[in-house]
Amino acid sequence: MSKTINERIHDYQESGHSFIVATIVKTKGSAPQEVGAKIIVGPDGYLDGTVGGGKVEERVIAHSKQMLKTNETFDYAEWNLQTDIKMTCGGVVSFFFELVQKKPSWEIAVFGAGHVAQELVRTLLKLECSITCADPRMDWLNKLPDHHKLTKIHTEVMKDVVQTLTPGTFIASMTMGHAFDVPVLIAAMERNVFPYIGVIGSDQKAATIRSDLKNHGINYEWIKKLFCPIGESFGNNTPAEIAISITAQLIKERERFISGDKS
Repeated sequence: MSKTINERIHDYQESGHSFIVATIVKTKGSAPQEVGAKIIVGPDGYLDGTVGGGKVEERVIAHSKQMLKTNETFDYAEWNLQTDIKMTCGGVVSFFFELVQKKPSWEIAVFGAGHVAQELVRTLLKLECSITCADPRMDWLNKLPDHHKLTKIHTEVMKDVVQTLTPGTFIASMTMGHAFDVPVLIAAMERNVFPYIGVIGSDQKAATIRSDLKNHGINYEWIKKLFCPIGESFGNNTPAEIAISITAQLIKERERFISGDKS
């Protein structure tokens, strides 16, 4: 079954590009398409849909490309097909042009694929984000669902994955234990391009981790920003509720980061 124009608009937005959707909103007299017809135009021109083809569509595409260059968010145009477009038919067609921005990419890296990570990844998959999960245990990675928003990385050296992450990625470490968490945290803090770094554990583990990071020579200001214990202070110690508390904290810190609050 072919997709509707609205489904194709959603697909283009998911692909990470900005584009213009031009819609016929009013016609008078002879018109090449019905009210509601849409065309999708990217920076390089036509992408999908139609508002009638020919000269009128050429004008719509040119107008849309100019909007993309100037980053205009919307526009309205009414053209007489005979006098403005030089077509033989004498109708009048009105168009609404709307800029559709690419969706912001919120990237989250989860180190470890154990019980809490299993719940956390499944919760995060319901959100608009992309997730990377790294673990040396293939059997645990295989327990995670296959999903287009999830990348599974099987590696014995999880800290090396940190070097591949996009600046701005949120990092949540919940590996098999302290000896696996610390190298990940060191690698993340040494890059100093990640707005959120959290690690699962108790208050006692948090003190030990901070001491280890200090002994390694990590900047004290970076250590202070570490979230450990990770998650908001509510719920019980079941993996599902811990995952919910971590998700809540991730969303909270995402909003703070977007707003530019660096406190």
